[in-house]
Amino acid sequence: MTEFAVWAPAASDRVEVDVDGDRYAMRRGDRGWWRVSVEDAKAGSDYGFSIDGGQVLPDPRSAWQPQGVHGLSRVVDHDAFPWTDQRWRGVHLPSAVLYELHVGTFSEDGTFAGAINHLDHLVELGVTAVELLPVAEFSGSRGWGYDGVDLFAPHSAYGGPEELKRLVDACHHRGLGVVIDVVYNHLGPAGNYLSQFGPYFTDRHTTNWGDAVNFDGAGSDEVRRFVIDNALMWLRDYHADGLRIDAVHAIKDESALHVLEQMGAEVRALAAQVGRPLFLIAESDLNDPRFVRPVLAGGYGLDAAWADEWHHALHAAFTGDTTGYYEDFGSLDLVAKALRQAWVYDGTYSLHRGRTHGRPPTGLSGDRFVVFTQNHDQVGNRATGERTSHLTSEGRLRIAAALLLTSPFVPMLFQGEEWGASTLFQYFTDHEDAELARAVSEGRRREFSSFGWDPADVPDPQDVAAFERSKLDWAELESEPHAGLLAWHRTLLALRRSRPELSSGRRDNTVVGCDDEAAWLVVRRGAVAVVCNLAERTQSVPLIGAGTATVLLASADVELEPRSVTLPSDSVAILSVLA
Repeated sequence: MTEFAVWAPAASDRVEVDVDGDRYAMRRGDRGWWRVSVEDAKAGSDYGFSIDGGQVLPDPRSAWQPQGVHGLSRVVDHDAFPWTDQRWRGVHLPSAVLYELHVGTFSEDGTFAGAINHLDHLVELGVTAVELLPVAEFSGSRGWGYDGVDLFAPHSAYGGPEELKRLVDACHHRGLGVVIDVVYNHLGPAGNYLSQFGPYFTDRHTTNWGDAVNFDGAGSDEVRRFVIDNALMWLRDYHADGLRIDAVHAIKDESALHVLEQMGAEVRALAAQVGRPLFLIAESDLNDPRFVRPVLAGGYGLDAAWADEWHHALHAAFTGDTTGYYEDFGSLDLVAKALRQAWVYDGTYSLHRGRTHGRPPTGLSGDRFVVFTQNHDQVGNRATGERTSHLTSEGRLRIAAALLLTSPFVPMLFQGEEWGASTLFQYFTDHEDAELARAVSEGRRREFSSFGWDPADVPDPQDVAAFERSKLDWAELESEPHAGLLAWHRTLLALRRSRPELSSGRRDNTVVGCDDEAAWLVVRRGAVAVVCNLAERTQSVPLIGAGTATVLLASADVELEPRSVTLPSDSVAILSVLA
């Protein structure tokens, strides 16, 4: 027997559930809930709900959509999976190294099972957790996942619920944690039937995607419950270790108890129940410390925030790209600021925005920030999806990796970054609705034509070739310069683990000096110095502070002098300095 329940306050007089072709009337309960138990229904049964005699729709809380966003839902028994990770003790986020991957392009198969084949590579690399781009059911078979509509259902083209559990179990078996990217600020346009059930959206607030998710209006209690239950499901039923919450600045909530604060409290309660750490990472462009400040200090109590400006500062300085929002960056002075505190705009004037932006991260340790030199957005939202390896020299890739992996922040690598992958990562979609597909393709061309791109040069996201071009080429690992870059990343990660100054989130032991004109940068973290020469010539770079230096790692031959280091162009040396 299976009980079916659905929140459908929009129904005027009846709701029915269709189970394997048979209809059953549901009983109205409190606050818009309808319920019925069906004797013959079990795991594997297909079902959907009919509102007032209308078409049969997927369950808003469907655990599996084997026929995609428009098909029937399928009953899943989460207790039936044979987990083997009983000894898994979770991920300590402050000491973590994350690895962002997109399931569809990470392996040739583009599935959860295909990803398992490359987990040993990640273990050998030295990362501690994978971060999966959104895996909730979305329109078509390929896409980034940020237009999901069945938030409780792992994407069927990736393998569905059981295969995701196998991937998580395999990660834990190898000592790797799992973070899942979730989207609660909007839902995709195709297969989004929520409004036919109830007030999931409101015109009281608007976002870039239209009406906002209803977190604070009439009926919002159940919408908040819907989203928080979804977060708990990934952590409880799929054994994920953390969630990365997309664009929290677009979660509009004027309630006295913000939905993110409520979510954080319930996640901490679940962590106590399961006996392992669970965490929430917020993506926000507000540079607002409130998201990660403790509740008792007036914050929402989330565990960490993405710091895109760390990327922006390095990208602009290393590549010379100062278009769009990169116009706010470009100098080594701003790189130095990012290296000290992650956020660059902390109550200072932003030329791109035309206003003062941000607030200082006072009192926050470095491990409250996730930083990166590349991610899916910063690569895939370029017109043609070029990686940093397409935009700068191999020497500067090594410098960027050294700065990332010796920082006081939680570092994240993007799939293939560790070997300087030559493959692109483009924006791709697979919308089955012809009008929607056309609108997405034309919108993409308009967006980049405003930046001076020839529309003919902007790839069509609906073209399957954009997806195929974005798949990693694992054969590259055996050839140069890829093999050398991979060895560099492995050595850096081993060094980070071996030196307490580097694995610590202390910002107070991070001192940065630079000279924009001479193009050098030095970072001191305790007894470790990272010395970078970004000039087009060999030069002597002064050390910060006194002491006897020895080379721990260098990307080229260097010469040590009493108070300086001579390095070739575009090279870096990591030194141990004894007072």
